[in-house]
Amino acid sequence: MAHAHAIPRIALRGGVEIPQLGFGVFQVPPEDTADVTSRALEAGYRHIDTAAAYRNEAGVGQAIRASGLSRDEVFVTTKLFNDQHDNAPAALRRSLDELGLDFVDLYLIHWPVPSRGLYAQAWQALIDLQAEGLTRAIGVSNFQPAHLDRIVEETGVVPAVNQVELHPRLQQPELRRVHDERGVVTEAWSPLAKGGVLDDPTVRELADKHDRTPAQVVLRWHLQLGNVVIPKSVTQSRIEENLDVFGFELDQDDMAAIEELDRGERTGPDPDTFVAPPGR
Repeated sequence: MAHAHAIPRIALRGGVEIPQLGFGVFQVPPEDTADVTSRALEAGYRHIDTAAAYRNEAGVGQAIRASGLSRDEVFVTTKLFNDQHDNAPAALRRSLDELGLDFVDLYLIHWPVPSRGLYAQAWQALIDLQAEGLTRAIGVSNFQPAHLDRIVEETGVVPAVNQVELHPRLQQPELRRVHDERGVVTEAWSPLAKGGVLDDPTVRELADKHDRTPAQVVLRWHLQLGNVVIPKSVTQSRIEENLDVFGFELDQDDMAAIEELDRGERTGPDPDTFVAPPGR
């Protein structure tokens, strides 16, 4: 079992450090969130990823307060939803109220929603919120290279993080290259393709080779690529298993074998067209 101190931290712009392995609460029902998050914190996770759209920020806050951990020991991410791009200050304050926190560690624009054309305005608002101290770092989620270009051109400020769907079947090499050039940290959501890659023969073979589970192999691949990764599970054994990925290493052949699995295959929406009604 990895202790919290075994989890590597990655430096973000502005001197903030993010634990490279975190715990996601997407689709965790609000009434279960406090319990699930408490179990994750107990297992050793120190980075929790939520969003206004998940409607479970309150449960995350409850778990953090119940954990007895000091505020600076837990890295908290939340996100600005698609219908609030012109209203980020009020949205973040609402999220902070729900969480019961004075600030978050990372605030992200959840989706660019290019059809509304407000994401650059939202980004400027996040820059101001960071200056106010309501969030330590700011970033985006599901942004394509063109969206990144636009906000950097308009504001001169590069996001600390872009959190995107990324897994062996959707490896996003072009986007990762853009991130590397700009100094943006890549964060992977749906890192196991919602479990879809765990039956892949290549992944199973590597799991046997290293005497690990398929999930551990895929999470290890992410870590070695330099991705921040936020697996999500409500099952206790999985919560622990997903954290136990620091005692082994994939070699170059292993990494190359996984690289072969890329099919450009999304499990989630296309960022160029996704609008999403409130509540998604």
